Amino acid sequence: MVKLLGGRVASAIVGLSALATGTSAAAQDYSKLNVAAAVKAADVDTSAQALGLVKKPAAALVQQAVASTATATTTTTGTIVQAEPAKSVTVSLMPSIAREAAWLFKGGWGLHALVDKFATSAPLDQQTNCLATAVYFEARGETVEGQLAVARVVMNRAASGKYPGDWCSVMTQPWQFSFVNPRTGAVPQADVNSASWRKAQAVALLAAANIVPSVGEDVLWYHATYVAPSWGRRLQLADRIGTHIFYRA
Repeated sequence: MVKLLGGRVASAIVGLSALATGTSAAAQDYSKLNVAAAVKAADVDTSAQALGLVKKPAAALVQQAVASTATATTTTTGTIVQAEPAKSVTVSLMPSIAREAAWLFKGGWGLHALVDKFATSAPLDQQTNCLATAVYFEARGETVEGQLAVARVVMNRAASGKYPGDWCSVMTQPWQFSFVNPRTGAVPQADVNSASWRKAQAVALLAAANIVPSVGEDVLWYHATYVAPSWGRRLQLADRIGTHIFYRA
């Protein structure tokens, strides 16, 4: 008990006990005991905290889960910000989505499982919606790996300084993507009730959060395997995924 309460508190208790059990007549007079003074003498450290109540910032306890790349970086609030040299892409993800996806990926979940989990019909912010739109119209018939690679090309272009600096402007740049009207920049309406759109949304979310590795940051071009554009001969083949061939300079 003495060890549990500490020296000063124990001393106060021992003193009270001695007063209460002493042999003199004065010691037997309990009315003269100054209990308040005895308790004050114990000098309890009121700043001490009970076990389990220690407060630490969450940042000190949880390591940042989402990796930063030269294409996009993630703040501690879950905001995805386009890295240099592009300056205008800022999209918002729920912090829990980025952290959970990173945790699941590190735990062994593959891209297919992550896409199934995060497929959603919920509205996205403008930039991520543009990314999903590019995935939907350019690669909805491809594997999820092929869809992710298309999303990365859009992101890589925005970060390269060679193309417009945000994902929507990259997508609607004239003569770049066949589904966009080159004269007006008009984009057709996706079937937002389809499984293909929900999958494209999930791929866009995972691409924006930089969860799963895909084509390199210097990969800025691709075309379908059934065409042979002349510009492809001037570039270095980087990867072949499904029916798309990807290139770097």
